[in-house]
Amino acid sequence: MGHIAATTGNDTELDALIIRLHIESACRRGGALGLEIPDLDPDNCLITLREKGGTIRFQPISPLLMRKLLEHIDKRRGPDATSKVLRYRNGRPITISRYNTLTARIRKHLPWAQRLRISIHWVRHATLTYVERQFNEATARAYAGHAEPGGTGATPVYTSASLTEVAEALVALTGHPHPLARQAPDPLAPADDPMGVRSAVRASF
Repeated sequence: MGHIAATTGNDTELDALIIRLHIESACRRGGALGLEIPDLDPDNCLITLREKGGTIRFQPISPLLMRKLLEHIDKRRGPDATSKVLRYRNGRPITISRYNTLTARIRKHLPWAQRLRISIHWVRHATLTYVERQFNEATARAYAGHAEPGGTGATPVYTSASLTEVAEALVALTGHPHPLARQAPDPLAPADDPMGVRSAVRASF
């Protein structure tokens, strides 16, 4: 999936960024479309996501992805440049149509993606499944930006995870260090990747 985004289509740089951002952050489509330049914190490798229900969360991303996002912004300072992070070459912000063409192309090139009818929501689910299996439900809830449990929810749990724990899950996912994580990537970490998110993130760039 990451490889297809990075090697096909008329704007591989943009599509690779989109896929990588959604895999790393498990953000919703609206969160990515709403991401603006002031929402990037390069020193701490954090982004501020504004998503459904008015929720706001700080999400760790890898130093590599942060650098690529900043380069993307800098290169696309066209006459119609926006404060949005994800942009077309003319500087205008991307729209939902970019997602539609990207997922259609991935399905075209990957028969399994067509069978599963993958979408950006599927990508989010795949990342959260990985985090829950490799860590715990509390970390998956925090990674997803879900509200603290009140008896029901998409990831029911009775404890909460810190931003540090989310950063450490990101390290395991990407293989890159993060300034908020207590531990460096472990080259001997289990390679369990049932939904292919680790391979997809590493194939993007």
